[in-house]
Amino acid sequence: MIGIGVIGYGYWGPNLARVVTETEGCSIAAIADQSADALGRAHKRHPTARLAGDWQDLVNDPRVDAVMVATPVSTHFDIALAALRAGKHVFVEKPITETAAQAEILLEEAAHRGLTLMVDHTFVYTGAVQTIHDMIDSGALGDLYYYDSTRINLGLFQRDVNVLWDLAVHDLAILDFILPAEPMAVSASGVGHFPGSPENMAQLTIFFAGGAIAHLNVNWLAPVKIRQTLIGGSRKMIVYDDLQTSEKIKIYDRGVNLASDPEEVRKVMVSYRMGDMTSPQVSVKEALLTEIEHFVQCIEAKTRPVTDGASGLRVVKMLEAASLSMRQRGQPIDLVKLRRAS
Repeated sequence: MIGIGVIGYGYWGPNLARVVTETEGCSIAAIADQSADALGRAHKRHPTARLAGDWQDLVNDPRVDAVMVATPVSTHFDIALAALRAGKHVFVEKPITETAAQAEILLEEAAHRGLTLMVDHTFVYTGAVQTIHDMIDSGALGDLYYYDSTRINLGLFQRDVNVLWDLAVHDLAILDFILPAEPMAVSASGVGHFPGSPENMAQLTIFFAGGAIAHLNVNWLAPVKIRQTLIGGSRKMIVYDDLQTSEKIKIYDRGVNLASDPEEVRKVMVSYRMGDMTSPQVSVKEALLTEIEHFVQCIEAKTRPVTDGASGLRVVKMLEAASLSMRQRGQPIDLVKLRRAS
């Protein structure tokens, strides 16, 4: 039985602790939080877990085999590094760290000690995203043209990260999972409407090898909550609406066909294909449960997680480049040059 310690029992920590109790092969050994009120709530739900006001006590606890980090991004590196050095497997909330340099240190430490390092990119483990991945991987969509996402709502405003690091990080993790093409450049623009606060709305464009493009619209200051993605391919197109309770994915057999015969080109450049719409059955299993089961399996089998430290590093590199572009009012950042420089 893998003993798991949860550090941070504020917004996301209670969900992690709850799902751990529902996952075979592991149990809640300890919970740490600076807040006495948070520890009081933790005790009511997990009376057998050891409680600690200092996360270092949890890291040093011999009953803890793996640590889950659900604290502000600015603390991820110090906690995760201490846990790895103490011989603990680590599951860290997104994004993995504040900088790519920090993430690289965590990767090296985990590899050196033979420990599992996994990032909590929960959307990757949803039935919808898994289905989309399989469709792209099988070639059912044809050549991928675009990924267009709108991820907006009113709040929650963050103090330590801007809206890109809070919301766009989800789509960057999804793109890293579903697209085989390598990102070549990014361009981002955004604005913060409140003095002393980070950017609360932003637009991010990613250019991929092979011609695919991704556009992300993220906003904390929208009157409605929207979580919708359009994915266009040469054969089929997808509408993915995460807020739908059913038919989260709709597949459209629609598109355009370019004229190839010279005589036809003179008459019309394209013809439109208007086929049927289908909605496949997707797993309704809680994504976080699938994710934590995967974490436990990777520890037991000593295999690499789907959202391992390397994927977390790639996402942070994209966020860093996007933030740099945003500071330069949308100036494109060449990712190929950055990779060569590193």
